[in-house]
Amino acid sequence: MKIALPTRQNVIDDHFGHCEYYTLFTINDNKEIVAQETLKSPTGCGCKSNIAQTLKEMNVKVMLAGNMGEGAVNVLNSAGIKVLRGCSGDVKNVVLKYLDGSLVDSGDSCHEHEHGCHN
Repeated sequence: MKIALPTRQNVIDDHFGHCEYYTLFTINDNKEIVAQETLKSPTGCGCKSNIAQTLKEMNVKVMLAGNMGEGAVNVLNSAGIKVLRGCSGDVKNVVLKYLDGSLVDSGDSCHEHEHGCHN
C-alpha cells in the first residue's frame, strides 16, 4: 500500500492544492515503512490537476492531509483514495500515527480560497 502526504519542507502542507511536493510512503503487510519517495506537485491548483489519477496509477490508497476542500476530497475518493484531514507535523511521524491507528479524519474542509483557483 502507498500513502501520500502533501508536503512542504518535510511537514504536512496545510493546503493540499498548493503543496511543494507529495511524499509517498510504501507500507508492507506488517504495517512497516519500506520505501519513501517524493512526487513533484503539479503546476497550479492541485484540486484541478490530474494528481488524483497520477496517485491512483502509483497505487496510492490513502492521503493524509492538513486541509482540503470537499471537491478535492471527492476527486480523490473517486480515484479510490481514502482521505484523512487535520494532519500536521513531520510527514514520517504522521504516517506512523496512521499506522498505529491514532489518526482520524477531522472533517475540516477548506472553505476560503485566497488563491482564486476555485472560482
